[in-house]
Amino acid sequence: MGREEKGIINRRLRSAYMSTVISISLVLLLVGMASLLLVNARTVSDYFKENMQISVMMKQDVTEKKAKDFLLDLGTERYIKSAEFISVEQGEKEMAAMLGEDFLDVFESSPIPVSIDVTLKADYVSADSLEMVQREISASPLVDEVVYQPSLVEALNANLSRISLVLGVFIALLLFVSFVLINNTIRLNVYARRFTIHTMKLVGATRAFIRAPFLVQSVFQGVFAAMIAVLGLIAMLYFIRSEVSQLFEIFSLELLLAVIGIVLAAGVLICMLSTYFVVNKLVSLNKDDLYY
Repeated sequence: MGREEKGIINRRLRSAYMSTVISISLVLLLVGMASLLLVNARTVSDYFKENMQISVMMKQDVTEKKAKDFLLDLGTERYIKSAEFISVEQGEKEMAAMLGEDFLDVFESSPIPVSIDVTLKADYVSADSLEMVQREISASPLVDEVVYQPSLVEALNANLSRISLVLGVFIALLLFVSFVLINNTIRLNVYARRFTIHTMKLVGATRAFIRAPFLVQSVFQGVFAAMIAVLGLIAMLYFIRSEVSQLFEIFSLELLLAVIGIVLAAGVLICMLSTYFVVNKLVSLNKDDLYY
């Protein structure tokens, strides 16, 4: 075999190797995105729950000072995440934005009382817990009414449960498809060197000896592909941070590192398993089977 022919073969092998790595990295990127959603599922759920507010309407004769004192006491309760005082003027502006600037003209005095907007901790955003919270807050003689939408709470919890279920099924299917795609990609790459494997077998090489260089290469291949996928995932998160900064706040560094570990482990494990089974199969082929 001439030098030129060897050069052509080496270029083809490098091209096949890079194609395999890129294909694997794209699949691992999808695995990383799905894993990121999975490990942050609870955080995402809490984010939406803690962005739902309930309104504590004070009685008409309650002054702002009394309402602010009540706000301080309310902030110490176990179920409160945050509470904000809403003055009469601020309440009028909010109502004017919804009903029009002249809605107060029909009243002799402002019907808008001072109020407090309350955000609950995520664990208390459920039908039973909200009833308990409503009873405890309403027990104060300063409070006229605690307003929230039970149907909205039920819809939120139901939708989050459905989303978690769909996400779990999607990730399971994605992992299965990922294994099939990566396995096929590696099989094509290793199958191209079936004659080399057969030659090694003819000179007396054991299966373990034949597998060893392919498995070592698969480890580097998996790590390289995983690093490309991780860089793509980080670039995607950077884009999210620049475009939707509030959504980025729900992702924690610890969980991001866990996802990177999942992507790296998945890349190495799937590549090694696929290579192991493919090489074993090729070693078992006879000379005639190599041509089909």
